[in-house]
Amino acid sequence: MDRLDNTIRPYAWGSTTAIPALLGVEPSGEPQAEMWMGAHPGAPSRTARGTLVEVVDADPERELGAAAVAKFGPRLPFLLKILAAGAPLSLQVHPNLQQAKEGYEDEQRRGIPVDAPHRNYKDANHKPELICALTEFDGLCGFRDPLQAAELLAGLGVDSLKPYVDLLHAHPEDAALREVLTAILTADPEEMQHTVAAAATACTRLGGAYAPYADIAHHYPGDPGVIAAMLLNHVRLQPGEALFLGAGIPHAYLNGLGVEIMANSDNVLRCGLTPKHVDVPELLRIVRFEASDPGVLRPEASPEGEEVYDTPIDEFRLSRYVLPEGGALHDLTRDTPQILLCTAGTVRADGQELLPGQSVFVPAGEKAEVSGAGTIFRATVIV
Repeated sequence: MDRLDNTIRPYAWGSTTAIPALLGVEPSGEPQAEMWMGAHPGAPSRTARGTLVEVVDADPERELGAAAVAKFGPRLPFLLKILAAGAPLSLQVHPNLQQAKEGYEDEQRRGIPVDAPHRNYKDANHKPELICALTEFDGLCGFRDPLQAAELLAGLGVDSLKPYVDLLHAHPEDAALREVLTAILTADPEEMQHTVAAAATACTRLGGAYAPYADIAHHYPGDPGVIAAMLLNHVRLQPGEALFLGAGIPHAYLNGLGVEIMANSDNVLRCGLTPKHVDVPELLRIVRFEASDPGVLRPEASPEGEEVYDTPIDEFRLSRYVLPEGGALHDLTRDTPQILLCTAGTVRADGQELLPGQSVFVPAGEKAEVSGAGTIFRATVIV
């Protein structure tokens, strides 16, 4: 197995303290948002054999296994991250596989550079993802029932929100949500700034269920995404709980530290809470306008001690082991590629000591025995 040296991305929304605390190092004072583990070309993990991209490219079947290459192609299908949100991330959705292929091919035909700020599709892949909380973790996930959203907006007592409240009452669910989100994102910017300011003042005054939106408005004053966020379910995960975000589900992470895993893709369509490009027509084509329960996931334990986060896709499979002091040796050998990540205590993986935040890549079929006292997450695929 290969010990991984991983890149930390300094996005502005990142916490300045959470990842340093996990790693047991002094904070630099700069935001540290995400630590990437995998073979994404934007920031591949480094090993003694070269970057993980170079390692996989040199012999895909040896590193990934014949079954994984046959199913997903000659690349690692997932990207594993530690995510540390100190401020809200952008409100966003991801396309399904067919939408991603069509969107990518269309932008390629039109000659839009892949790194252009207004480009929507960086690749032809979908981006389902799972976030598992390491600390208490706040997020937004999926639409509220329209009547509940109307009640929340009406409770602010802001006159300029009344048209949205009326729309939420006046139509069937999908039409109500579509019309309100469209109206929010296409409103006159100056008028929307006044609406957001008034809503933020009311949220601060009322507190309680409104407190998360006051914080969002503090970070993104005047942004229409503040109002759009109130259409979504607010979720607070406890450590060990997770959320799965499928295609078309609007979501945003607000605050906390977690382990995130996703299909290896960069495709994001933003709804707000960002200075980046918002393509309203394309966004409205991708969003699933249906109220949904956030569906908090809790791991399913096996007799062997593996706790699995069950999801409906095959590009990744995330599980964890909570190892007690003096416990049995666990054989994690599989015929698929794996990344093992320690998040607590001290774990030994085939003689290599892993402390919190440290990780290894295990090629398909290579021996992977772990022991120690701590928590280890296991990322792999389903073939």
